[in-house]
Amino acid sequence: MTLAFDPTTGLVSPLVHGLFQGSAYGLLGLGLVLLYKSNRIFNFAQGEFAGVAALVAYLFDTGSKGLPKVPYAVAILLGVAAAVLVALLTERLVVRPMFHRPRVVLLVGTVGVALFLIAVEGLVYQDIAALRPIDQALSIDPIFTRLDRVPVLWSDLAKLIMLLALAAAAFLFFRLSRMGTAILAVSQDATAARAVGISVERTSMLAWGLAGLTGGIAGVLLAVPPFSTTPGIFTGTILTTAFAAAVVGGITSLPGAFVGGVLVGLVQEFASADLPLVPGLGSIRGGGELAVAIVLLGILLVRPKGLLGSET
Repeated sequence: MTLAFDPTTGLVSPLVHGLFQGSAYGLLGLGLVLLYKSNRIFNFAQGEFAGVAALVAYLFDTGSKGLPKVPYAVAILLGVAAAVLVALLTERLVVRPMFHRPRVVLLVGTVGVALFLIAVEGLVYQDIAALRPIDQALSIDPIFTRLDRVPVLWSDLAKLIMLLALAAAAFLFFRLSRMGTAILAVSQDATAARAVGISVERTSMLAWGLAGLTGGIAGVLLAVPPFSTTPGIFTGTILTTAFAAAVVGGITSLPGAFVGGVLVGLVQEFASADLPLVPGLGSIRGGGELAVAIVLLGILLVRPKGLLGSET
């Protein structure tokens, strides 16, 4: 039996949810692009930078595990600061000693960091944690507006606004600042950059600090209901799709992280909502993930550098 098409559930709802879910992918994808653009490293620990931020913010917001209960804004800042600190320690203790090794060695190193952080998170807090959304902290109506009966939440809107702001800031940083230019120079040829007086160590630490910042902001924005935080949840449920978003948008393009994230989110939501309406496809499980995989393979075949990426 063919289901009838409902404009609200088949068009407006996936459009709204896809836009905001894509913003979530773009937030993590932005950090992935940032490190690849600066260090030519695929950072598999990016999801756990977000996980650390979410867990620390939750513990301070609730006063759990013997920690003092602090105001919501302070808890958020502490969570983001924890993510930045973890990223800086990763650079200093793992990346820097292996900086001149083959990039595949560094990739494996970031996998090890991710597994280590998941284990630490499990030791610290085994239960399900969910941060209060911003509307609850401010005691306001959670719904910003409605589009054809589909609610637009303040917490979802915050994801989109922050993604746009971070993507624009990162793009301007690399285009207009001397430090941004220095980071790009190190990524192209560290020896030549050092020869003209650029500190390779300082630029590498800055790039990783920025990746920790973007990951931390992603963590505190995403870890609100209906999503909840458990050890490894960001790596297991969001990071792989964020990688797909970064590749679709262009792994060397910061605006591409935004474009790729939103595109992947829309494809996933529209496929999940509308595939059951297509005769013969209604029984497919995981239609959204299948659609994302098809789009990803198509981009890799037709335009390997991504929609907005440049040759690496």
